Amino acid sequence: MTTTTTMTKRGVMTGYLSRAGGVSALTLAVAIAAAAAPLLSPTSVSAQVRMTVPPQSEPVALRGATIHTVTNGVIENGTILFENGVIIAVGTDVEIPAGARVVDVSGKHIYPGLIDAYSTVGISEIGAVDVSSDVNELGDFNPNIRAEIAVNAESRHIGTSRSAGVLVTLTTPGGGLISGMSSAMSLEGWDWEEMSMKSAAALNVNWPNPNPRRGRGRGFGQGRGGPPQGPPPTYAEQVEKLKNFFAEARAYRDAAAAGEQTRTDSRYIAMIPAINAEIPVVVSADGAAQINDAITWAQEEGLRLVIRGGRDAIHVADRLVANDIPLIITSTMAAPGRQYEGYDGAYSMPARLHEAGVKFAISGGSGTLYTNRLPWEAGVAVAFGLPEEEALKAVTINAAEFMGISDMVGSLEPGKQATLLITTGTPLDMTSDIEQTYIQGREIDMMDIQKFFFQKYMQKVLQNRRIVS
Repeated sequence: MTTTTTMTKRGVMTGYLSRAGGVSALTLAVAIAAAAAPLLSPTSVSAQVRMTVPPQSEPVALRGATIHTVTNGVIENGTILFENGVIIAVGTDVEIPAGARVVDVSGKHIYPGLIDAYSTVGISEIGAVDVSSDVNELGDFNPNIRAEIAVNAESRHIGTSRSAGVLVTLTTPGGGLISGMSSAMSLEGWDWEEMSMKSAAALNVNWPNPNPRRGRGRGFGQGRGGPPQGPPPTYAEQVEKLKNFFAEARAYRDAAAAGEQTRTDSRYIAMIPAINAEIPVVVSADGAAQINDAITWAQEEGLRLVIRGGRDAIHVADRLVANDIPLIITSTMAAPGRQYEGYDGAYSMPARLHEAGVKFAISGGSGTLYTNRLPWEAGVAVAFGLPEEEALKAVTINAAEFMGISDMVGSLEPGKQATLLITTGTPLDMTSDIEQTYIQGREIDMMDIQKFFFQKYMQKVLQNRRIVS
């Protein structure tokens, strides 16, 4: 067996082995890690896992790749030119200006950066550690909450998400009936202000559940370790509270527009873009009854509705199509939740919705730990009948259009941000490698915590086996 190991310019190791006989997994890992040993000096081990890179300083031309524009087809042996973080030209006859840095990417593929339409990256770090999570606020009505302000630019999940091709997230708060505003965030920058693309991209509403599960082992209305608290509000009462809050916000808007003296209320002020249909209202609803009620309510309120979740969306597909209401599917890699459902209920849901004519995006499931599996959520849908080009749209341009950021990202077109991937194949396939990413023209450091730990603990194996002196 011969081993050839190379290092990319970002310090990520790639190894190539030609077999001349059997080789164990441990032997293979040791051989690869041995070549990385020089990287693991005391200085590098204690260094940052990733380094924020500066804005683009010179024109860059990526030449010779297959370019998947998403909106304008596939360009073979194409060139993409970008400057100051913005795409200047895409095509086969792009004129490259003097002084541009030309990168030969022949044989590779270029895709737009993937977009997670429902994420908590940056506002949740460790699920078992409450103080590392800033997702949920107290109270039922928090429309003035903007997720971007709580984003931790040093989150370890940012690096692992980028390594999977996810370069933009719609970071979303939770809790209550109105959770707050999703913020469109690019996953590169020194702080949340530098990362923010659109502060208030969508208002989030959690539609009440008409059939809530009751707790077991306690008296009705009894809190943990406390006295009875009375019955929880009914479904009708919660819906009425939601309607009343929107009515109050609308009255506040009208009074302010008429020049009447009003008490400043940041919650009502935050509601105005949603009431005016300037931004979408994303309603979390799974059951058919919930979705139908949410549609009726949104039509009465004159809102731009997006449904998130939609476990039973296929049963109301005709109404979604008739009213041009898009859907954010929160997971395709899920087991059936009911006895009568087939094993592939979630896997095949995108294909069935596509066949029915429903517009949708696919998300990574909101959990911070799962944003990096976004491309595989879409890949599963392809394996169960969704055309690959539709799956790619579901994690790029569709998500961008639903959230009002399609003028910046979601496809490879002149005038949009240079946020893209260089890959060995489709990012929806686990066997493809994402070799380099660019965010707003910045050439991203491809190191992440998982790669770092691989190198670190393989060094431990090497030292214990006395391979390294």
